Amino acid sequence: MALEHAILVSLLEKPGSGYELARRFERSIGYFWTATHQQIYRVLKRMEGDGWIDVREVPQQGRPDKKEYSVAAVGRAALSGWLHEPIEPESVRHDLAVKIRGAAFDDPAALIREVERHHQEHADRLAHYLAGELRDFTGPDAPRTPDAGRELQHAVLRGGIAYERMMLAWLDDVLATLHRLRP
Repeated sequence: MALEHAILVSLLEKPGSGYELARRFERSIGYFWTATHQQIYRVLKRMEGDGWIDVREVPQQGRPDKKEYSVAAVGRAALSGWLHEPIEPESVRHDLAVKIRGAAFDDPAALIREVERHHQEHADRLAHYLAGELRDFTGPDAPRTPDAGRELQHAVLRGGIAYERMMLAWLDDVLATLHRLRP
């Protein structure tokens, strides 16, 4: 997937400034596709030049005007074309898994701290996803109006939650194995 497609999806969900897009990438889109502020602005400029997005100046009180981006017909067509193209299933490329296998040729116990660090990062991410799910989809203050966009956002978030739970279960298994192999 190109960054352009992630930006188009975000702008179709809600038009916004480059800064607002960058914040969305930090909060939700970034769970599955990361980009720096510089990458986002560079791609926005290219997309504007290609006619994929429209830009309007929004006056602000006491600050410079901001640019608000929205998807143009050409951008919607580009996204539609991409949505209809097949993609290859993602292959797993996992540095930690290679380290774990390689530990057989060194001291497996030396990996315990690194695996525990990964475990904590996945536990933190899972907690963040669950809090977002409660806030935006399942909690008492979450909108109850049926909406295809929201339903699909929730489906993606549920995938992230399932992935983090799977990773935690796997890391628990790895830690148990490393402790068992400890001299």
